[in-house]
Amino acid sequence: MRAIGGSDFSFHEILERDPEAGTTEARLKAVALLYHSLFTGLILMVASRCGDKAVGDWIFKTFRRQHEAKFLSSFDKLGLTDVPHAVASAQYHYLSNSIGGVEVEYMYESDTKAWVRFCHPRWLYDGTAICGVPESVSHGFLRGWYGQNGVSLSNPRLGFVCTSQDMTAEYGLAGYFKEFDQDLAPNERLQFAPGEQAPPFDADKAPRLDASAWSETRLRKANRNYALDYIRNGLATLEEVVGTDKAAEVTSLAARLIGRQFYRKVAALLGVNGTDTATYAELLLRLAHALDEPSECDVESDHTEIRQNGWRLAQGLDEVPALYEIALDGLLEGLLNVHNRFLTLTRKVSWSEGAHVWHVR
Repeated sequence: MRAIGGSDFSFHEILERDPEAGTTEARLKAVALLYHSLFTGLILMVASRCGDKAVGDWIFKTFRRQHEAKFLSSFDKLGLTDVPHAVASAQYHYLSNSIGGVEVEYMYESDTKAWVRFCHPRWLYDGTAICGVPESVSHGFLRGWYGQNGVSLSNPRLGFVCTSQDMTAEYGLAGYFKEFDQDLAPNERLQFAPGEQAPPFDADKAPRLDASAWSETRLRKANRNYALDYIRNGLATLEEVVGTDKAAEVTSLAARLIGRQFYRKVAALLGVNGTDTATYAELLLRLAHALDEPSECDVESDHTEIRQNGWRLAQGLDEVPALYEIALDGLLEGLLNVHNRFLTLTRKVSWSEGAHVWHVR
């Protein structure tokens, strides 16, 4: 692709022109912020447009899908294979969420009982968003993931007892994994004991990641992937719950709003400043770089063309769900609206054709 003056330019050449613009860490934060915020926005959008039951069912399906993809496959990576099941389950949530940048506490009580507590402020419901999230969301992910641990571990006696929830102004999301003396019926795998207090947290007694295996770069990318996984699994299940038309409507609206709301934070993290098409192209190239995706740009006299040849969100999928592209287009349109509301973004090539190509003019 050719730029003004007859030469190509890529992300790496942008860095050569402006070596201080946006560190790698800042770019990874920008992507994590954008996709994390989109997931929170979708929770609020589904809750307000489709109701408590729909959002609870959607979160249940999302977290069950994520559980099936991640839970057992991560045991070896986290060194949990030979740990008693109740303890391993609690340590899994402590370690995996810590990698994702979420503040969590872990408290060992015995080989058959171990606690986790997610502290306020809650990462999932950033800022004031927690005031608009119904309890059905909490119940959805507890049923989708926590109540499934025993099934995945082939241990019919393992369950989770929830003692506190986020949006009820208790002490965060807390509870314990327990190996009971008898097999549990399906409706007993998740239980509630409100008011039961979690023990105090002692960081010195908590498990630690193997520093030799988890470099700073790996942790930053894991934090980015943590946010991406919520969107990957959430968009894959939304249509099942609310139908095709409503899923497209809420996804598009949420993405366009999140792009608008977070443009200035994202632009600052990426180190871009300006309102023309070339500057917007730089923003998209830096986002793509933070996703480890090859991208390039062509600046013409009447438009700028951006080509992204890969997409981490859709890795491993033979066919990209339509909601994925609706979400991506919405985010980019939202970002552009604040960057310069007189510019327009048009998709020219879809992922099904081997790449994403947009024109900005």
